[in-house]
Amino acid sequence: MTADPYGDERLVGLYDGDNGSGDDHEYFLGLAAELGATKIVDLGCGTGLLTRAFAAPGRVVIGIDPSATMLGYAQRQPGADAVTWVDGDASAIERTGDADLAVSTGNTMMHISPNDLPWVLDALAAVLRPGGVLSFESRNPAARAWEQWTPEATYCERDTPAGHLREWMEVSEVDDGRVVFDAHNVFEDGSDAVYTTTLYFRTAEALTTALHQAGFTDIHIHAGWHQQPVAEDTRLFVFRAVLASAMRAVDR
Repeated sequence: MTADPYGDERLVGLYDGDNGSGDDHEYFLGLAAELGATKIVDLGCGTGLLTRAFAAPGRVVIGIDPSATMLGYAQRQPGADAVTWVDGDASAIERTGDADLAVSTGNTMMHISPNDLPWVLDALAAVLRPGGVLSFESRNPAARAWEQWTPEATYCERDTPAGHLREWMEVSEVDDGRVVFDAHNVFEDGSDAVYTTTLYFRTAEALTTALHQAGFTDIHIHAGWHQQPVAEDTRLFVFRAVLASAMRAVDR
């Protein structure tokens, strides 16, 4: 993850409207309730919409994100005082071994490179208590979603609080599950805020192996937020894994 991947205040202000509460938030909130979670860590919390929804009396909630701009926005929202906000990536996670639930939403795990994935999963394991749960989603490479990310298919214009906006996506690289694309955001003054993003598409088998290596077991994978069974054309994997052993040391 880069130092501040979403540094334009105009676009951060639009983020929650574009990525509001939905089935994904209901799933994670339901999981927290099912576990009776009293401590939750949200890695890649962004503007904190879900993170703030986790907050409840007697519950500790920690939101971690590498974008100072997004965290600044999150801290200005109602309910923000009930969350501990941390500016950083997974290396900022305190290895306390006492959290009941760790989540990573909004495709955060797909931003993590193959070299970084082992230590990121180790860091998440180290914050959880034995029997604690990690849950996240990732896109199925077999669905080849990036083939739809063309300027023609993604172009739109809309009026926003930041003014009239023209948007589109354009893929520049595809290599063995690694996809690089540019998201263009053209404002009324003609300025184009271009965000270059790299996502890593991984098979369910690859992610399962990585989770086992990090000390997780009892791994369940579904094809969506309502426990749909995985099929060949599944577009989204939703993972739920249980930490099998005590906190592990993390070597970076």
